[in-house]
Amino acid sequence: MKLKQKTIPKPWGQLSLPKIFGGKQAEKIGEIWFQPPKGIIPKLLTKYLFTSEKLSIQVHPNDRQARRKGSLSGKEECWYILEAEPGAVLGIGLTKEVSATKLHAAVACGQIEQLMDWKPVKSGDLFYIPAGTIHAIGPGIQLIEVQQNADITYRLYDYGRARDLHLDDAISVASLTPYDMKHYQETVTDQSAKLIDGPHFKLFQVLGDDQDILKGTSAGEWQILPLEGKVTTRGKSIGAGECGLCTKTSEIDLSKNIKSLIACSAN
Repeated sequence: MKLKQKTIPKPWGQLSLPKIFGGKQAEKIGEIWFQPPKGIIPKLLTKYLFTSEKLSIQVHPNDRQARRKGSLSGKEECWYILEAEPGAVLGIGLTKEVSATKLHAAVACGQIEQLMDWKPVKSGDLFYIPAGTIHAIGPGIQLIEVQQNADITYRLYDYGRARDLHLDDAISVASLTPYDMKHYQETVTDQSAKLIDGPHFKLFQVLGDDQDILKGTSAGEWQILPLEGKVTTRGKSIGAGECGLCTKTSEIDLSKNIKSLIACSAN
């Protein structure tokens, strides 16, 4: 099926979106989500993000930690960078290992930004963000996010915006260490590849009709995001800027595909 597009205005969003989303906007758009029909709850959520300001410094719990709070699952995610302005950065992990007391003090003194490891980014970069990773997205970035379908975020710092912080919860689940660069890769944009083989989802970059890259992968859910060309699933044509959902690779027709990202749940 083709998932319904949901456009979400955000004060940190962008006024100029890619042509596939209509180009110039009347208000700042921060996110575009893809939602299923009522009654269907996918395990994954895929969305586009567009930033003109820094997003909050935050962290997500893992499954076990989230269930203690009454949520069905935690939240692991990845970021596939589509476009990045010169000087654009992502904050991922800390510059050094610190104690919980040190982190708490840094937040209280407004110095947590100095503890964050701000990494320069460019088109084609891919970062997997394990649960517990303290992170933030900087301005001037357009990306695709694939994540566990959970809305559970603990904010440590929000640049004075009038939103709640969750300092104790955040510190209780945070990894107080630098980011492990084994979770980063510079994708080769002109070839098919399995980009992520994680505990909660897998992500493939598929060029042309390369159905073989998907073979041997068992999953109950597949989400298809064409970047160029079209993909047909269960008779529905899915184009760039859209998302399709199906349950079997045999339901994915790549005959008109040029380049797509295809994600699947790990079970």
